[in-house]
Amino acid sequence: MNTVFKNIMVAVDFNEAVGKLLGYAEALALQFDAKIWVVHVADPDPDFVGYEPGPQYIRDFRADELRDEHKKLQEVTNMFLDKKIESAALLIQGSTVETVLNEAKKLRADLLIVGNHKHSFLHNLLSESVSLELLKNGNIPLLTIPIDED
Repeated sequence: MNTVFKNIMVAVDFNEAVGKLLGYAEALALQFDAKIWVVHVADPDPDFVGYEPGPQYIRDFRADELRDEHKKLQEVTNMFLDKKIESAALLIQGSTVETVLNEAKKLRADLLIVGNHKHSFLHNLLSESVSLELLKNGNIPLLTIPIDED
């Protein structure tokens, strides 16, 4: 079987590991002449009491936050990826696992790259990581990169 990656999706958080994740994506993209989709899942809008959308100032504040996050995502993408590589930065709101898998399907991603935080045995016992949930619920090749936490 001859595997070729044309669309590589990298799910990122705004932490110091983003450069490491994009480094792996860059190496693969250069090898396979692939496009890199850098995706960050933002928290969904807060639920307000009742069915009203909430005060305008709260909606405006949230819109400003999302614009700032998208700008930061674009800056990170430009900083870490070679200019020869076709890339796009996408900020999407939703629950992390479901949103990442839905976006990977829409983008026809051939490979998903995510970071995997190292935690204690007790932490892993009590909560499942996003990367494990992606592995269990997805049907796309997944490359998990260990992230050291200081």
